[in-house]
Amino acid sequence: MDRFERFVKSFSYWLFWIGGAGLVAMLGLTVADIIGTKLFRWPVPGAIEVAAFLGVVVTAFAIAYTQVLRGHIQVEFVVLRLPRHARASITALTSLLGLILFALLAWRSYDFAHTLQVTREVSMTWKIPFYPLVYGIAFSSVGVCLVLLAEFLRALLGVVKR
Repeated sequence: MDRFERFVKSFSYWLFWIGGAGLVAMLGLTVADIIGTKLFRWPVPGAIEVAAFLGVVVTAFAIAYTQVLRGHIQVEFVVLRLPRHARASITALTSLLGLILFALLAWRSYDFAHTLQVTREVSMTWKIPFYPLVYGIAFSSVGVCLVLLAEFLRALLGVVKR
């Protein structure tokens, strides 16, 4: 179990770095666009479009590591007052439901990306294909699934061990 959790952490950390690179690229693009517009009266063509694409990268690839860090909002007001066994049961249930949700997201994103690839759907300004971003969402959703699976298994062990 520990080996699997170490793999999941390192995989989600790798995804997190991809999201971080997207954030740095978004920052650089925004700065270049502002400087180009204000100083040279020449904005970067399609900057808003590319920034939106990079926003997808930042968001999708940061979710798994945020889950590892327990950085998502949780309402624990009532749950913290419950016995350990009940808390472990609730954690197992919510992890399982999240796992199902992100497995569906990965599957449907993959299908949608394939459709976009076949239909050759592209952005308006730079004609950037949409499908690599949607494949990225599907791939990063698999990372979230692995994190939630590890949480589910850990919580299930807590339920079994009274």
